[in-house]
Formats: sequence, C-alpha cells, structure tokens
Amino acid sequence: MAGPLWPRTRRGSTEEALIKSVYEEHGHALLAYATRLTGDRAAAEDVVQETLIRAWRHSEVLVNGKGSVRGWLLTVARNIITDRYRAKAARPPEVSGSPAHPPVEADHADAVVDTMTVLGALDRLSPEHRDVLTELYYRQLSVAEAADTLGIPAGTVKSRSHYALKALREVFRDSTRSGGPSPRPGGLQEVVA
Repeated sequence: MAGPLWPRTRRGSTEEALIKSVYEEHGHALLAYATRLTGDRAAAEDVVQETLIRAWRHSEVLVNGKGSVRGWLLTVARNIITDRYRAKAARPPEVSGSPAHPPVEADHADAVVDTMTVLGALDRLSPEHRDVLTELYYRQLSVAEAADTLGIPAGTVKSRSHYALKALREVFRDSTRSGGPSPRPGGLQEVVA
C-alpha cells in the first residue's frame, strides 16, 4: 500500500497533537492515579489508554476552557475503573478449565481404598511402631507431645518413627509385589515415600 487508508485532515492532525500534548502534560499523574486506584500497573495503563481515547472523542471538552483538564481526565479514569469493578462484580467468578474438559473430581472410593490399605499396613507393624505413627501422623502431635502421651523419651519417638516408616515402606512394597492395591498419592503414602 502506498499510503494511509484515510487522508489526514487538518482537524485530525490537530486532535492528535492535542491528545499528545495532554498525555505529555497529564499522563504521568493520570497513570499514578489509576495505579493507586487499581493496584495493578497493567490495568492502570489500560485505564489511561481508555481515558485518552475518550478525551480524543470529546476533544471539545479539553479546549473549551471550562474547568480543569486534569480534573476531567481523573474523573474519567475513576469512572472507567468504577465501571470495570462493577462489571467484574456482576459477572460470576471465572473458573479454570473448559466445558470440553471439566475438572476432575476425586472419587470417594479412592479415599476409602487408600484408608483400608494404610490401616492394613499399620496392622502389620509392631504395636510400638504403630503407636508412634498414630500419635505423630494421625493425632498430629509433636515429638515431645507424643513422648509424653506414650511415656517414652523423645529420642525413642524419633527412632521408632524412623524405623516404623521404613517398615511401612516395606509393607507397601510387599503388597504391590503380591498384586495387592497400591496406595495412591496423598494420605500417609506421602509420609512413607
């Protein structure tokens, strides 16, 4: 293409020069104001751009000499931000995913199988190991609290928990080798792995 689609008129170039001078004079203050209201620099830049488009469309307001140009620009920016906030509040919250691929929900049956697998594995541990794991992971006690509850020293709790987890790993390995159900990620397997 050799030239622009629309020939420039004297009025068009005058309006462009006006908007350019408005931006040079008030752009920094307008951006600071919009950033303070939105809390987001990118959103504030969009607001400034929309404000300048509205100023270009209503350039007569900028040159009529009535009122402050900066005041008019700041009011327009505030109104744009308010409109965007109201529009966002009126819409239902956005969710990730698409209708073609709905989010996968966890099946309750998986949790039941995991619980049964872990309980079966705990039954194969010695009572001392099972008690330590129950206090630390099921009741979520600290080492010191578990030691007080079990009536043993804290060092013993640490030692038993180490060997209990090691034994639990071995029970899980044996059950997967024998074709039993393997525990899924989550629950106590994260502790054991």
